[in-house]
Amino acid sequence: MNLAMEIKQVRHWSTSRKIFWGIIGLILLQGLYFSAVRFFSGLGAVTNLTDEFPWGFWIAFDVIGGVALASGGFTLAFLVYIMGYHRYHSVVRPTILTAFLGYILVSVGLIYDLGKYFNIWHPLVMWNPHSVMFEVAWCVMLYSIVLFLEFLPVVLEKYNLSGPLRLLQKITIPVVLLGVLLSTLHQSSLGSVYLIVPAKLHQLWYTPILPLLFFLSAVTVGPAMVILESAVSARLFHRGLETHIIADLADFQLVGIIVYLGVKIQDLFVRDVFGCLASGQFECFHFWGEILLLVMAMLILMIPGMRRHPKWIIGSATLTVLGILYNRFNVAWTGMLRSSGGEYTPAVGEIGISLFLVALGLMAFYFIAKWLPIFPELKKRGEG
Repeated sequence: MNLAMEIKQVRHWSTSRKIFWGIIGLILLQGLYFSAVRFFSGLGAVTNLTDEFPWGFWIAFDVIGGVALASGGFTLAFLVYIMGYHRYHSVVRPTILTAFLGYILVSVGLIYDLGKYFNIWHPLVMWNPHSVMFEVAWCVMLYSIVLFLEFLPVVLEKYNLSGPLRLLQKITIPVVLLGVLLSTLHQSSLGSVYLIVPAKLHQLWYTPILPLLFFLSAVTVGPAMVILESAVSARLFHRGLETHIIADLADFQLVGIIVYLGVKIQDLFVRDVFGCLASGQFECFHFWGEILLLVMAMLILMIPGMRRHPKWIIGSATLTVLGILYNRFNVAWTGMLRSSGGEYTPAVGEIGISLFLVALGLMAFYFIAKWLPIFPELKKRGEG
């Protein structure tokens, strides 16, 4: 689509759509400002992080939250290419693109979060196989390459490069299996990072099975993210919502919630800390908050009258995403706050830069979907 056609379409946008993109523009502008402050004046000029509390909003949202929300890529690829659920094939491309952009933004977010961001390349040459964070770094790098390979056929198809396309199609299964392996490793290992702080992380979240819980929660939120992505793309590109697909994915989401909550509750009993939930501490209320969101999402999908309606399915997916994000914030922030001996509230710059990264991801998805055959039906209608 050429520039003239794009401008013509903008003139015919609805008021709500113009407001939406106007807000995106403002988010980008403030993000550029805070980015300049961060890189020219340092972390202290744009964050409320301290030596006592060095990991805050960015780690919770941009890193361990962002990686979890990008899990739709490996879960859907596993279902389609390994388990044979080919009826979901129409949502594979946008899901892989979302995951690929998500991992790129996680890496960019780390550049903001690292004090010496110019040393981010060190794990490539300075190997420490005894470090969980080293393993996470390598898995994220390798999985980003896997996502690139999974997405590359869309580019090759755009330019009719049939030779390389056939080659990639032949290695699809090994690439997907490698992606599932790498995702399993680093999704769980992000939980392993917090096993080194037993005296700092509150007992409601510190558990030897924290890696397992991180993995189970990522598998649970994966289908929910695919559902939300389908709903957002349907709205952005005026596509029909594939209700049969999101209804099927909701089944996997429901099973994931039940398994995750079951393991989590059993862990509380095994560690004999269930009574802590009635202690009245502020950690207790936050723990109940994340559980309540997931229970509400589960109940919606268990009531036949609700789960037949796409709006309720999308609502359940939204609650699931919020519940898992809440868990990541509790592990990285709420559960660590008391032991730090101080207080922490994210600065405006921290929130602003995170919104900036989200806006960049949304813009990238929109224009890539316009340029490449992410949604083939748009090409047929002449909108891509």
